[in-house]
Amino acid sequence: MLIAGTTSDAGKTVVTAGICRWLHRSGVRVAPFKAQNMSNNSVVVLGPDGRAGEIGRAQAMQAAACGVEPDLRFNPVLLKPGSDRSSQVILMGEAVDTATARNYRSMKPRLAETAYAALAELRNEYDAVICEGAGSPAEINLRDGDFVNMGLARHFGMPALVVGDIDRGGVFAAFFGTLALLSREDQELVAGFVVNKFRGDLGLLQPGLDMITEVTGRPVHGVLPFHSDVWLDAEDSLAYGRILGRPGPPRGAEWLRVAVIRLPRVSNATDAEALAAEPGVQVRLTTEPAEIADADLVVLPGSKATVSDLAWLRETGLADAVRAHAATGKPLLGICGGFQMLGERIHDEVESRRGSVSGLGLLPVEVTFAARKTLGRSSGAGLGAPARGYEIHHGYVSSGGPEPFLHYDDGRPEGAVSGNVHGTHWHGAFESDEFRRRFLTRAAAQAGRHGFTVAPDTRYAAIRERALDVLGDLVEEHLDTGALLRLIEKGAPPGLPFVPPGSP
Repeated sequence: MLIAGTTSDAGKTVVTAGICRWLHRSGVRVAPFKAQNMSNNSVVVLGPDGRAGEIGRAQAMQAAACGVEPDLRFNPVLLKPGSDRSSQVILMGEAVDTATARNYRSMKPRLAETAYAALAELRNEYDAVICEGAGSPAEINLRDGDFVNMGLARHFGMPALVVGDIDRGGVFAAFFGTLALLSREDQELVAGFVVNKFRGDLGLLQPGLDMITEVTGRPVHGVLPFHSDVWLDAEDSLAYGRILGRPGPPRGAEWLRVAVIRLPRVSNATDAEALAAEPGVQVRLTTEPAEIADADLVVLPGSKATVSDLAWLRETGLADAVRAHAATGKPLLGICGGFQMLGERIHDEVESRRGSVSGLGLLPVEVTFAARKTLGRSSGAGLGAPARGYEIHHGYVSSGGPEPFLHYDDGRPEGAVSGNVHGTHWHGAFESDEFRRRFLTRAAAQAGRHGFTVAPDTRYAAIRERALDVLGDLVEEHLDTGALLRLIEKGAPPGLPFVPPGSP
């Protein structure tokens, strides 16, 4: 089954995960699939031959909902935007090209062939595959050659559900317009709708549900309520509000306030989620220098365009705010691209091709970009606690011998620390509970938040599992699961009416 959406961020990712969780708990062998994802939030997956590759982090989350290990086939095509006009193309986990508006069309046949082959294999190995679309299926300018939305559904004869975000308003118009812009052949596979993020009295919504069924000939298969616990593993940083998560009250007398800079090409913003899961830790995503000045801990996250985002920091005054924060002795953390920005110089003939540029000069390292990307899962220790993570970066420390932030299992140093300034290339390291606790304790002391007490019992993996169970519960309680099973088993019902005008 295909889960399509009226827009990006309509809820396709979480609805897919919720259906996957519900099926998994029902004893169904289920897998997630997204033919093509455009996101800089990715995770490292090991293929059957041991080769490391990248897929969208959302598909790794959906794999967890299915109770299976992430698989490169779950997201065969990943586009990682490096600018407004180009994206790195990851094919079955490996960077193979750069896509632009001009050359992407010529790439489509190869990408589609790979995606179709991956889904065909998964269909043979699992009882069900729940496929997530991308953007909207009614992007009529992109329909030719589409292999992610209705092109995928048509190729495999899959039924499709369209998800709409009622919190944004206009959900019924979006449902009708999405359907009416599809061709007759595409419409034959659209089997119904799902309303997402509803707040209020369902009785007041019912007339609209009845009317959309009457004018389209398709049922609304359920209304999912807004739930504040659904915020982990967002596909795109724009899905976050200004406050990340729902912070619980502090265990001690004081809060720890964290400001994460929302870079234009932020990568793996999900790293901040583990910090936001801690009681008494307020994590705010920001582009405001004043909020940097007010924070206890400042985080520079990863970036798909390190040199460009560093220039943006300077243009916006955020670079000065970061330096001023560090000068007070308060803690500063850089992760991956953010770590590289904190060094003395960046030598980049690969990503930006701007040669040598000055960094922020807060860590005694220089970084050089290599043509071959470093991809791998990492494990070791930091601050006297075990830590695990994963690496996705072209830049490496080419000079400087500072105190390391972490160590690999074999004793090699990783990252850098200089007083209150910390840097690491490891994504996901703060999901390691004891390492996170020790870092936050250190950060609170450096920030002068002596009344802050880290919670001794926060388990990030358990929080993620609970969030996935919430999604499964929402599907089970609020969607017509009998209808979902019939669609998965038998496909779209025949004779669904055509809604004009339809696309040519």
